[in-house]
Amino acid sequence: MRVVSGSRKGKILKAVPGSSTRPTTDKVKEAIFNIIGPYFEGGLGLDLFAGSGGLGIEALSRGADKVIFVDRDGKAIQTIHENIRTCGFEEKAEVYRNDADRAIKAILKRDLVFDYIFLDPPYRKQQLLKLLKLIDENDLLSVQGTILCEHGSDVELPDSVGRLVQRKHENYGIISISIYSWAE
Repeated sequence: MRVVSGSRKGKILKAVPGSSTRPTTDKVKEAIFNIIGPYFEGGLGLDLFAGSGGLGIEALSRGADKVIFVDRDGKAIQTIHENIRTCGFEEKAEVYRNDADRAIKAILKRDLVFDYIFLDPPYRKQQLLKLLKLIDENDLLSVQGTILCEHGSDVELPDSVGRLVQRKHENYGIISISIYSWAE
């Protein structure tokens, strides 16, 4: 696993030890960022099921100002910290050990609005629809923002959730990517 492009291109990222997380492959990561970027002029990101932090770190490498990383697994949090240090992004990252529901509640208290939201929950505990509804109901996405959902190809997400509209859907073998933004 590595940073695919941007200021930290080629930096090697550690994977979370064990089999509790499934890192996004470099091929899929490159495809994702070619769709939503490929580069950014600032912005705030949320990597909600961060795992090793690969998606959020890629966003930072491609120009995001700051990313908040959240995962409930202690090994994942340790790996995220190591990967952020490896890339020199300590000043651009906040890392929290928390589950998604509690993280959203904490975010709401801070009145944060995100330009990029990465949702890559464990495939067998699919929560994407619930999370998309929460994002919609609480206006957590900026006007020009993008939500990236990574999920199993056997999961079909709706064309719209509240005011959010699915702009793109791609399959990469057993992995699917669904991208949402606000309806115009």
